[in-house]
Amino acid sequence: MQKHIEIKKEKERAVLVGVITRDEPEERVAEYLDELAFLVDTAGGVVLKKFTQKIDKPDPATYIGKGKAEEIKEYIREVKADLVVFDDELTASQQRNLDRAFKTRVIDRSNLILDIFAMRARTAHARTQVELAQYQYLLPRLAGMWTHLERQKGGIGLKGPGEKEIETDRRIVRDKIALLKKKLQQIDKQKATQRSNRGNLVRVALVGYTNVGKSTIMNMLSKTDVFAEDKLFATLDTTVRKIVIGNLPFLLSDTVGFIRKLPHHLIESFKSTLDEVRESDVLLHVADISHPNFEEQLRVVRDTLAEITENEEKQTIVVFNKMDKYSWVEKEEDDLTPATEENISLEEMKETWMGKMNAPCIFISAKKKENIEAFRRLLYDTVVEIHQKRYPYDHFLY
Repeated sequence: MQKHIEIKKEKERAVLVGVITRDEPEERVAEYLDELAFLVDTAGGVVLKKFTQKIDKPDPATYIGKGKAEEIKEYIREVKADLVVFDDELTASQQRNLDRAFKTRVIDRSNLILDIFAMRARTAHARTQVELAQYQYLLPRLAGMWTHLERQKGGIGLKGPGEKEIETDRRIVRDKIALLKKKLQQIDKQKATQRSNRGNLVRVALVGYTNVGKSTIMNMLSKTDVFAEDKLFATLDTTVRKIVIGNLPFLLSDTVGFIRKLPHHLIESFKSTLDEVRESDVLLHVADISHPNFEEQLRVVRDTLAEITENEEKQTIVVFNKMDKYSWVEKEEDDLTPATEENISLEEMKETWMGKMNAPCIFISAKKKENIEAFRRLLYDTVVEIHQKRYPYDHFLY
């Protein structure tokens, strides 16, 4: 009997590159590169090494300067890396020069995020949006780069718009962009009709940084199985569920997560997906309180939401998730004493600046089901208040 042999594809080995400037200090760049490494892992690669370069302004030819480029080139030659990923967006000429210098593929964060979106897209709507963003990314890079585009093999940064070989001059790409925009308009009309058919139920939208637990919260509240994974951008398509708390029904939508340095054309392409956010009555802004830089993640989401909603004020509840993983580091005055991590109780969390925010907030662990009843009560009270303003003669009991 012949045994079935499973052939596993080797992970692509990547080198990461970040730039330290006056506006981007070393600590922040280190965190950006950690996030970039998580993106590479999500795309199916493995990180060999991270390089940083201190510069006043990017070098127009190589972004990082000739000396650092030589250093990276030697390392690539030594370890035979497959890929170099820059944390910042490269121009067409910079990418071309680096490709030639390193003799290996070079992509930037935008290209990597687009690749993950292409990998995660499940529905026709999401695939069309990703394809549009890919062509918009490609268009300014056509000059001097390719007279044709070949996608002959897979790999990170190579999940192209979907055709094996495309004649890609500007006219053809612009025509393709126009067709995709027209297709999206048709899909958006269908989506708008679907939303109008839902009646006048109160709408609640889950928003937040990628990988903060939005889909886990959706699963917990709706008791359905929405795809949730410890990867970036596990959810691309907006999922809408009818939720009932007590005897009060409302609609809950789970949306794509945000991330720092999200390509602008990707935001533009996915604005239609985020119509659920624009048309919602309440936003549940989910934050991973265990993340060391959750404050900046909160800011990134707020800034992106302001762009999407055109600064329209939305009633918001901040949901600090993963409270079971949250701890603080206590350090004695004596520098020789090792730092110790201590968990903070729910009552202590409520006394922090987070618990005293202007916006309503709640601390929970969706995975461990901690403080969920208080969360459901806060959500119920918020939704019932909106419902009673619309239908003053309806009465609900929790």
